[in-house]
Amino acid sequence: MSLRSTTLGGLSCVLVDQLPQGQVPQLIVIICHGFGAPGTDLVPLGHEVLRLSPKLAETIRLVFPAAPLSLDEFGMVGGRAWWHLDINRLTQAIESGELRDLRENLPDDLPQARQMLLSLIEDVQRETELPMSRLVLGGFSQGSMLATDVALRLPEAPAALCIWSGTLLCESIWKELAAKRDKLMVLQSHGHQDPVLPFEGGIWLRDLLRNAGASVEFIEFDGVHTIPAEAVHRFATLLERLLIRETSN
Repeated sequence: MSLRSTTLGGLSCVLVDQLPQGQVPQLIVIICHGFGAPGTDLVPLGHEVLRLSPKLAETIRLVFPAAPLSLDEFGMVGGRAWWHLDINRLTQAIESGELRDLRENLPDDLPQARQMLLSLIEDVQRETELPMSRLVLGGFSQGSMLATDVALRLPEAPAALCIWSGTLLCESIWKELAAKRDKLMVLQSHGHQDPVLPFEGGIWLRDLLRNAGASVEFIEFDGVHTIPAEAVHRFATLLERLLIRETSN
């Protein structure tokens, strides 16, 4: 297992693969972590995906970027964020069971985070010479929101989008953008007892994408704000399907 650090698009990244030295991957998978987590938070997920599928281990590279904003000053040492949140308001909403409806929310720092992820994608494509159809975007929680926003704005659709415990932001904008992604493959999972981003928000996002024509596989589970084992297994299966599709073209 190769594990190395690099900088792409101005973001510190960890690359995970089992490719022979010098071999170009057939598929690039970019996964963005959630609010408050360190940049390496989802790296073990990459290891698990490669363990589940020997075929993937020989052909893909996973990229785990660290969000640009440090949360050290807020007492979350080592934690990173793609954009800042009102922690007090979030805590109150969780404690009271309030339904956090973010459909009209457009975070101030989202455009900057978006541009950095777009720059990362440009660097990856420049290095590998892979087309957008060989690139998968995904993320957990806040990272999945960023991945969704970027997937909808790219000049060409990525191979697939993975949304773990995400929600619907800036609904009117995403609805317009999604109309151009009618063939996008999406894997989405959400827990019924999620206290951070309620299940309803995941349903709103799922329905927006499906209504635009995207092919959405939706995994609902009895659980909280997490990535269940089933979603990881289905993600590995999706990546295998993408490789078969590309090699048969």
